[in-house]
This record gives sequence, C-alpha cells and structure tokens, in this order.
Amino acid sequence: MLCPSKADMKIAKNQHVKYLLRHLNLLPARASSYDSTRLAVAFFCISGLDILKSLDVLDEEKKKSIIDWIYGLLVEPKISDNEQGWERCGFQGSSTFNFVCDGRQDDTCPYKSGHLAMTYTGLATLLILGDDLTRVNRKALSAGVKALQQENGSFCASLEGSENDMRFVYCAASICYMIQDWSGMDVQKTINYILGSISYDYGIGQGPDLEAHGGTTFCAVAALSLMGQLEANLSEKQINGLRRWCVLRQISGFQGRPNKPVDTCYSFWVGATLKLLGAFHLIDYQQNKDYLLLTQDPITGGFSKWVDSSPDAMHTYLGLCGLALMNEEGLEKVHAGLNMSKRALKHLHGLHKKWDQ
Repeated sequence: MLCPSKADMKIAKNQHVKYLLRHLNLLPARASSYDSTRLAVAFFCISGLDILKSLDVLDEEKKKSIIDWIYGLLVEPKISDNEQGWERCGFQGSSTFNFVCDGRQDDTCPYKSGHLAMTYTGLATLLILGDDLTRVNRKALSAGVKALQQENGSFCASLEGSENDMRFVYCAASICYMIQDWSGMDVQKTINYILGSISYDYGIGQGPDLEAHGGTTFCAVAALSLMGQLEANLSEKQINGLRRWCVLRQISGFQGRPNKPVDTCYSFWVGATLKLLGAFHLIDYQQNKDYLLLTQDPITGGFSKWVDSSPDAMHTYLGLCGLALMNEEGLEKVHAGLNMSKRALKHLHGLHKKWDQ
C-alpha cells in the first residue's frame, strides 16, 4: 500500500463503509477462523458504520434481518418464569453452534451456552440498530452472568472450559450496565480482583501478578467506571500512576506495553482509558491521528494493525473509534466506557427510563 504524504491524508470514509459492508455481508475466507465469533465481527462492522455516520446504508429490512439473526443466537430458558437452565443464558457467537448441536431435543449440548463477550457485543449491536431489547429476558441474562463469576471475583467467558480474566470482567460489567441489573455480579469481589491486578507500574494486567497491558487496563478502568466505582476505589496516587502509565504508551500512535511497537487498536484502548481518567488532553492528537491514517487502506478501505499491513474488521473499527475520541470531523462521538456511539448510548438511557417506570 502506497502511503500518501501526511498533508494529504484524510479519512477514506466511502472506502471504509464499503469495507465494513463487505465483511458484514460475507466473511472473507481469510477471516474464516473467526466464524465462531461472527457476532463480534458483526459488531465491529455495524458499530463502525455508526461511528462513520453511515448506518443508513442498511435499510430497515436489512436491519430487521440482522436483529432477527442476533436473537437467533440467544440461548434462553424455554419457560420464562422457570429458573432452570438460566445459567446458560446469553448470546452465542455464531449459528455454527446450532448445527453442532443439531438433533438434540434438550439443552445437554455443551455448546448450547452463552458467551460473555458475544453477549456484550450482541446487546450492543441490538442497541445500535435501535432495538428495544423486549425479546431479552433480562433476569435470565443476569443469571447467566452470575453463573460465570469465579470465587476470586473474575469471570469466565462461558460455562464450558473457558479462561477467566479481565476481559470478561469488562464484558460482565457492560452487560449488567446495559440491562440495568447488577444482581449478576458480586461487585465487591470484582472490585477486589481489579485492585489486586494493579501492577507495580500502575498499569493493570489480566489478573494479579501479571504484566500490565493497554487492553486489560482499559477493561479494568472501564468496568470500574460502569459500576460507578472508579474514584471511590482508586487512590489519587493510583489514578495519577495510571494516567502516567497510559500517557507513556504514546510513541506516535499507542503501544499496548512498554518496548512494543505501536498498534492501531491501542489508540482506542489506551485513549479511552485516558478519557475515563480525565487525562485524554495530555496526548499528542496530531501524532496519533497521523499514525492512524497511515494504517488505513485508501483504496480497499479498512485499517490495519500496523502501517503497510493488511486491514481487518477489528482494527478498522478501533481505528475509527480512536479518531472519534479526538472528535474527528465527520465521525459520531464515542462513549469510552461502553465502546459504542453516544447516539446509541442515548437510546439505551431512554430504555432505562422506561424500565424504571
């Protein structure tokens, strides 16, 4: 990919819209390994279109078909007032699992279970598309989250053989926030897990005694923010240490760890963390923007992890979000905590008001 001079660089909006639509309509062969997490890919594409202020390229019929497809991935109890089986409630990542479980007349198939990351992206995508979540059994979904919390306060992704770490702490907090039900989380245990994962350098790792990382630092800080527990549980020294750790991750764009190359996605992960910590103004906006625009493909569309490498849906979305954090012209403003547009967040808060009545 030939890179234009910095003075000529602009967001290739039309190309990015086409790129995201291609991935939404047909997953490329090179991305076939992501089939089991197809719902996350759909989130990157649909939320990316939202950030580009281009969600209207999806007509109402298309939006309805996507919403119906997402609900088709929901594992929920057959009887709404019976709590049996609620521990498996949540969204799956792909309809592929339905074929694996084909022929089972009961819920004994081990793959018939929700996944925290897919539940988060599923709910977020429904909200972005304007759905009112009336087809979601929020009590059952909360029970599904609760079943995945571990004794140390962390969360597994699913019931069947999953690791547990800070990524799923964030997903659990996001789900609880979106469905306005925190009964699925022992909040104090989760807070203790997060505080125990703060490293000597004030960054935050996947868990206690693990290396600090830009992505997991975001997950921890955003989870605390969504709980309304950020300032109440971090000392001034810890907050200042976190700010310093994050600011030092900027080279041109941002790196995820010290002595690592810059990577498009960390412009969001680290940038959003600084936004939540009230220190985003300390970054060099122009250097960050220049790096991000160098990673876009102005011909085929999409953003890549590094300059002169192939784009993918995740880095395309997070690259756009990194630019949106800087209030880039032509982009929707992004909510740092939930990683979705503020337009979609307004819709969510409208639902919360209805549920409160």
